[in-house]
Amino acid sequence: MQTQPEKLMITNTHVAQCSAAPIAEVKSWVKDPDSPKLIDMCQAVPAHLPAQALLDYLAEVVRNGDGAGYTSWEGIEPLRSALADDINQRYQASITADDAVITAGCNQAFSAVIDALCEEADEVIVALPCYFNHQMWLNIRGIVPRYLTLNTDTAIPDPAEVNDLISERTKAIVLVTPNNPTGATYSPECIEQFYQLAKANNVALIVDETYRDFIDLDKPPHHLFQHQDWSDTFIHLYSFSKVFALTGERVGAIVCSQSLLKQLEKIQDCAVICAPHSGQLAATYGIKHLADWKREKFESIQQRGEALKQAFNHSDLKYKLLSVGAYFAYVKHPFAEDSMTVSRRLVEEFEVLSIPGESFGEDQEQYIRFAFANVDESRFPDLVERLIASQKSL
Repeated sequence: MQTQPEKLMITNTHVAQCSAAPIAEVKSWVKDPDSPKLIDMCQAVPAHLPAQALLDYLAEVVRNGDGAGYTSWEGIEPLRSALADDINQRYQASITADDAVITAGCNQAFSAVIDALCEEADEVIVALPCYFNHQMWLNIRGIVPRYLTLNTDTAIPDPAEVNDLISERTKAIVLVTPNNPTGATYSPECIEQFYQLAKANNVALIVDETYRDFIDLDKPPHHLFQHQDWSDTFIHLYSFSKVFALTGERVGAIVCSQSLLKQLEKIQDCAVICAPHSGQLAATYGIKHLADWKREKFESIQQRGEALKQAFNHSDLKYKLLSVGAYFAYVKHPFAEDSMTVSRRLVEEFEVLSIPGESFGEDQEQYIRFAFANVDESRFPDLVERLIASQKSL
């Protein structure tokens, strides 16, 4: 009896050609996920649960059914108002709840904005190394990424490169600060230069500030909101996931112009209808009641980053830190092989999980990302010893 060939479902070419989700791929290399020796630094997740007061509040929300129903497409007004107040205080701004929409996480915020701005074959300027989900979404939509090169001394992109990349198909410039994967924080002056270039070229400047709560809480990360016409150019993306340890609740935000919000309403209604209601309530509680807790976690992350820097000062270590900040360290490995090979060997032989640089755009084969936020600093010396042991082939 002749075997019939498997019938393959026809798939979108852009999706089929998009690279695999890197975290799932790296975790598939792990032989024993329950091994006590495993040092998992591949995914950016908080090391702690939400504040106990927030857990108690969420339990009450679930019991009462307060978060079980739909909200309006743009999200509940108390959360949007609380977000506006938070931005106004930190950035010396004057936005309102009407400038914001709550999304199902910051990834959904980015994908919605890209869908509203871009058509297939349009171009978006992104800084190398770039956040892998941003690049994946551009690939899935058939949008062409144009890359700002990696400065191997500072990990800060150079605004002067923009004019060489701008074309009639360019729709946006994307910055992530503090950066994923490098952890580098762009200065207000650097961000301002990108804003002025975007404005002069009539393209959007999308700034993903998911990790803004893990840098100096007493200084504004930039001054873009102070421009009277900020919303003509600037689009602010944010996430409540890391700051309040709500990664599973999926709550993010977009702050932008009224004209863009009208287009986002169509996308939001089709994609998610609204962000998860209980997550919105949790984020509202967090902004209003957990300022001290947030500062405590910020200080803890800062200390952890400093501890990692100290650990990497080991004289025998040939892995070199390019940059450290927020949740991440971007590390140059010492091998001739590409970072996919190096990362896989670290998993299979030394039980250390990282993300290879190839996941973050072109010309990143010499780098790997360590997400250190969920690893206790007491394990950093062991991490370094394993990295040193991995150098035996040199």
